[in-house]
Amino acid sequence: MKIGVIGGGQLGRMLALAGTPLGMNFAFLDPAPDACAAALGEHLRADYGDQDHLRQLADEVDLVTFEFESVPAETVAFLSQFVPVYPSAEALRIARDRWFEKSMFKDLGIPTPAFADIQSQADLDAAVASIGLPAVLKTRTLGYDGKGQKVLRTQADVVDTFAELGSVPCLLEGFVPFTGEVSLIAVRARDGETRFYPLVHNTHDSGILRLSVASEDHMLQGLAEDYAGRVLKQLDYVGVLAFEFFEVDGGLKANEIAPRVHNSGHWTIEGAECSQFENHLRAVAGLPLGSTAKVGESAMLNFIGEVPAVDQVVAIDDCHLHHYGKAFKVGRKVGHATLRCDDMATLEQKIQQVEALIAG
Repeated sequence: MKIGVIGGGQLGRMLALAGTPLGMNFAFLDPAPDACAAALGEHLRADYGDQDHLRQLADEVDLVTFEFESVPAETVAFLSQFVPVYPSAEALRIARDRWFEKSMFKDLGIPTPAFADIQSQADLDAAVASIGLPAVLKTRTLGYDGKGQKVLRTQADVVDTFAELGSVPCLLEGFVPFTGEVSLIAVRARDGETRFYPLVHNTHDSGILRLSVASEDHMLQGLAEDYAGRVLKQLDYVGVLAFEFFEVDGGLKANEIAPRVHNSGHWTIEGAECSQFENHLRAVAGLPLGSTAKVGESAMLNFIGEVPAVDQVVAIDDCHLHHYGKAFKVGRKVGHATLRCDDMATLEQKIQQVEALIAG
């Protein structure tokens, strides 16, 4: 089976690494000349809206998926005329637009921060008067890793902020005084079978995920699965979906979903019976889903900007290095390390060792 992937970054690369043992081959459509997934398959270098190359991709593969939500929904809709594409164009359309996404949560009875659609500075001024400060202004699409957003703490922060974010459609969200950030990785097969990985505790810095730790029997696991299940059913979803939540007053408030394999699920490569990458491929290819059970205690640490010396990383017991083969650049995810240990105390010690390498 040959899988087409829209996008050729590290997520596409890790999909190919998971699919190769299953006898799958890959083709990546990505405009970047140095797309890091290209080493693991055919690289069609073209823009995501290039219909000639999209048609070429459709002719070459058995099905198509995508590795990130910056892909236009129109691209997926076009490809769907010629080849199966999972997740669907409608799922992508909803998930890539924060207004559609939050409106869906509200319709499904999933708690969210207060939010408002912002199409102008006047809209922003009115929404701030209604929702209050602090609040967060985010572009409706294309924002990730802290990009395309600004925290508004005082009235001075509100002035000219719509123009500062590019005068594009935005969403204002009330600031959530959360006690923690967690995410749930879910996978749904073509026949509707659904499985969930353990909730993950996430730590961010400047909007970028730094550390994810798989939980031990989290008290909110069932609630998170309920909320994610509603979304998966509503979207008739196929593949892996990540759902990020805020922990608030003993419950959960929805932050956002990602219609793809997700950074906070990288620990599953070594830390689960079947990784999120393999399970995504199983789902879209119509294969039986794999077990989402943990194997020991696991964590993932991102390498931002540069990867520490390889010999130092792999010298740490229970540490597994994933180097993306990307050029080092400030603020860029260029690799990660996963840790798998027998107990949480040992895991915490190993996390500190990797953090020391990052700091050094």
